[in-house]
Amino acid sequence: MTAKPIPDADKIAEAELDGGDDPVVAALGKDLVWDTADNLAEDLSGAELIKAYVKRLPNAPGVYRMFNAEGDVLYVGKASSLKKRVTNYAQGRGHSNRITRMIGLTAAMEFVTTRTETEALLLEANLIKRLRPRFNVLMRDDKSFPYILLTGDHEAPGIFKHRGAQSKKGDYFGPFASAGAVGRTINALQRAFLLRTCTDSVYESRTRPCLLYQIKRCSGPCTGEISTADYAELVDEAKAFLSGRSQAIQAAMSKTMQQAAENLDFERAAVYRDRIAALTAIQSHQGINPQTVDEADIFAIQQQGGMTCIQVFFFRTGQNWGNRAYFPKADTALEADEVLGAFISQFYDNKPVPKLVLTSETVAEADLLAAALSLKAGRKVAVAKPQRGERRDLMDHALTNAKEALGRRLAETSSHAKLMAGAAEALQLTRVPRRIEVYDNSHIMGTNAVGAMIVAGPEGFAKNQYRKFNIKSESATPGDDFAMMREVMERRFSRLVKEEGIPDRSAETEAEESDAIPAWPDLLLIDGGLGQINAVMKILRELGVDKSVDVVGVAKGVDRDAGRERFFIPGKADFTLPPRDPVLYFIQRLRDEAHRFAIGSHRARRKKEMVKNPLDEIGGIGPARKRALLHHFGTAKGVARAALDDLEKVEGISEAMARQIYDHFHQSG
Repeated sequence: MTAKPIPDADKIAEAELDGGDDPVVAALGKDLVWDTADNLAEDLSGAELIKAYVKRLPNAPGVYRMFNAEGDVLYVGKASSLKKRVTNYAQGRGHSNRITRMIGLTAAMEFVTTRTETEALLLEANLIKRLRPRFNVLMRDDKSFPYILLTGDHEAPGIFKHRGAQSKKGDYFGPFASAGAVGRTINALQRAFLLRTCTDSVYESRTRPCLLYQIKRCSGPCTGEISTADYAELVDEAKAFLSGRSQAIQAAMSKTMQQAAENLDFERAAVYRDRIAALTAIQSHQGINPQTVDEADIFAIQQQGGMTCIQVFFFRTGQNWGNRAYFPKADTALEADEVLGAFISQFYDNKPVPKLVLTSETVAEADLLAAALSLKAGRKVAVAKPQRGERRDLMDHALTNAKEALGRRLAETSSHAKLMAGAAEALQLTRVPRRIEVYDNSHIMGTNAVGAMIVAGPEGFAKNQYRKFNIKSESATPGDDFAMMREVMERRFSRLVKEEGIPDRSAETEAEESDAIPAWPDLLLIDGGLGQINAVMKILRELGVDKSVDVVGVAKGVDRDAGRERFFIPGKADFTLPPRDPVLYFIQRLRDEAHRFAIGSHRARRKKEMVKNPLDEIGGIGPARKRALLHHFGTAKGVARAALDDLEKVEGISEAMARQIYDHFHQSG
């Protein structure tokens, strides 16, 4: 007797247990082995299957996974005693509808033992984020947070926005809630501390100060406008400010300004006046700056209408560095403390942990969560619900923000769901779409052509799933919109078929019970008429997916007036919608968003092409040789017009390299 097969279970387990960027989970993975219980009967499922597992489970901490008949992971859980936890499932009574449904779908299980329950909690969070099981609490937005980086590998450190692995040498300050918050802070820090924001290659190639120096946003270290020692003092002041010593820095600047004024050096006093004003601007933008909280994250949860909002505030060095709202996927039967505890354990899977985590609810297993976060951080981390004082005031503020954000999301979701249902009826679709993809092209006379795809789901625009396609076809006639759309469709759906397979639209699937946006679109909206639709349908038929998605063309109305659009559906007569129909406005919004995204992508590509240096296209020309050529000839055009003998005279340019450069610019000759 053998267990029902789980596709590539050993390979899946090996990949999951590498821990990603988490050194703790990576270390665990070296010693753990998944147990699939190979002696179970194939015809067992549900509670009977789980009972069969109980007999061979140890009374030890660990992690378990539950699979359905197709090998999809239904649930990942941890337990202080695997035997007791799984026995509870096998009893089949006292469970919520959610758990009962999960048990009924279970066709196989896997287990792994750990040394402690703390390690089990870390491993559970890691696996949930990787596998995204249907019955777990899931984070929907897991983008990394931006930081401010003061580089440490240059004589004149620069200040930059940084996102991702902190592998570059320097000092990192954050996290900030958004890239916008980082950008505003860096702009103010430029005015306050006059630090450079240019790249090292630009710094090395400067021969005179740039515009930022002229408008007093940089001290000009690139051309020696400030000495290395004086610039280092500015860097130290910026580090001190970002490390929480803002009041001391501001007091020192005020004293220096007064001394300059007393010495009648009014120009220098004005410089310090402007720097103090910039620091004041930073502090005012940060809103609440607590006196008793130095480093903490605040989590406030609100639940309403079957939806959950968790508002997270970040405090570092006694300063408020922004907040972000999350809307995790969680079963409505789960209490707020259960959702919050599961969310926090996943939240810190790939993020640094502060010294203090404040929660609006006493989370389930708070002591265990604190121990797991302490193990991950390598130092003591406290998890607590504030009861009084300033910490309670901060939590009340976070709860207010969570309530307002949830209210906005509920209103948006309700109206958007109604519009999706209305679109299904107006466009004669077979079912209400859960993923709409809208396509548009943008170019100027065929140059820098870009195809754009935007995505809308039950909760609005899903901007993290937008895609752009740089048109690569060289055989198509420049400006041929049909050819561009064919290329976009072929690239999009060839990859989708390869990664996801072709869906079965003949029956409702379990995945449709989820409110997450699926990978496959239900509806394609194409900006164009019958010709565009025919081009799209030809590609879909060639790929064998024409029956798996509805396609609708939206052609601009007479005189390109909004409100008079014509709709084209394959095999049906074209039609219009009433001028004031809400569905028409909804489709116009979708089309306008696709147009905005396509135009923006095209402009970004065109701008990149405009500033592109022809020398960058030559293999073997790095920053040093490029700088030498530009210093010798002045411009790239000067290099292009240079004779072979002149190129060989440039320092660092060998005879072979000179020939390569000359041939690059004289291929037609």
